[in-house]
Amino acid sequence: MRQATWPISRRAPLLSLAAGAALALTVGHPVPLEAQAIAITNARIHPIAGPVIPRGTVVIEGGRITAVGPNVAVPDGARVIDASGKVVTPGFLNNASTLGLVEIDAEPGTNDMSTSDDAITAAFTVVDAINPLSTLIPVTRVEGITRAVVQPQNGASLIAGTGALIDLGGDRVSAILHRHPTAMYAVLGESGAARAGGSRGAAVLRLREALEDARDYAANRTAYAESRRRDYALSRLDLEALVPVVEGAVPLAVGVHRASDILATLRLAQDFGLRLILMGVAEGWTVAGDIARAGVPVVLDPMQNIPQFERLAITLENAARLDRAGVNVAFATFDAHNSRTLKQLAGNAVAYGMPYEAALRAVTVNGARIWGIDDRYGTLEVGRDADVVVWAGDPFELATTVEYVFIRGREMSKNTRQRELLERYRNTPTRP
Repeated sequence: MRQATWPISRRAPLLSLAAGAALALTVGHPVPLEAQAIAITNARIHPIAGPVIPRGTVVIEGGRITAVGPNVAVPDGARVIDASGKVVTPGFLNNASTLGLVEIDAEPGTNDMSTSDDAITAAFTVVDAINPLSTLIPVTRVEGITRAVVQPQNGASLIAGTGALIDLGGDRVSAILHRHPTAMYAVLGESGAARAGGSRGAAVLRLREALEDARDYAANRTAYAESRRRDYALSRLDLEALVPVVEGAVPLAVGVHRASDILATLRLAQDFGLRLILMGVAEGWTVAGDIARAGVPVVLDPMQNIPQFERLAITLENAARLDRAGVNVAFATFDAHNSRTLKQLAGNAVAYGMPYEAALRAVTVNGARIWGIDDRYGTLEVGRDADVVVWAGDPFELATTVEYVFIRGREMSKNTRQRELLERYRNTPTRP
């Protein structure tokens, strides 16, 4: 049992030194784009967009899916992967992570998740800090995760900044970036209160002030530039970053857990006409009807089950109950080092009442819809990006391994820092 938290815990300096030394090892890089077509045959296919295909074929050409179904002809000259007894799904999406922003928790030089400078809040963006060569990416990728939302963590301010959606198959940010900004991230509830003088009410008031200032700034840019406008609580850069939020072009993703905080956040979004995404929502099931009626999606960790004062109603059935109420539910680990456990989270959601196909949607197309990339990712359909995973068995079984991972049609290396450490020390002589 585990509990997701917004801050990332720190380890002992001695461990960080040891881990830092291991970083000198190379990591697996993507195999070059396949020149020939690839046909994955005889597989049990979960297309997500339709019913399960008990025995079918997926064809990949030019980085996209060109055919999928039970009676698909294999193109001449195609590389054939016989997936008899195996399962094929879209690549999974971690809907909130810090992949590429942190390498070693206890080493500040490898930690770019947040800023403690309260003068920079909404304008902070993760894009310029993402490291696509992070050793945490290959070990996540070999567990069937092909894309991730990278979000900032809150420092001194209620507003953390903007996030980005990347794939895990390239060595340049420009090559892996699919959506930026994904959202403007903020916190309310207990975490927000701690940043606003101690009261939840003060946190909501400060966030309202920031949104009101951004709206006023958007309508009076010229007057502000000529010093003919009142002072604002935020800097010009932060106001500029918030303008797309108050105009509805960029969602506001708010981390909250207590039911009353969720309802307060829904009221805030309604007052400003915001596109809202709720993050965390440990007590979401208790107000699932309100969330569903508002049409607001949620991103959560379905393995959260340890009560705190703002999470007294927490339950492992949270995801299942929200899904049953009609809420769009997407799963996330909210960190970097445990991103690889996403399938375990989904499997536990199924164990606690969520339908199997609903859990599959929670790690694929549901998130794609939240972040606006469902026109090219999240399902196995003709024309979609070929993010395709071949599993040795049921993807949600803990012991199931990944046979093949394709990201936009490229087969990914299965090499990881962990595998290289194993090979390096496998035959180390023992002392007499």
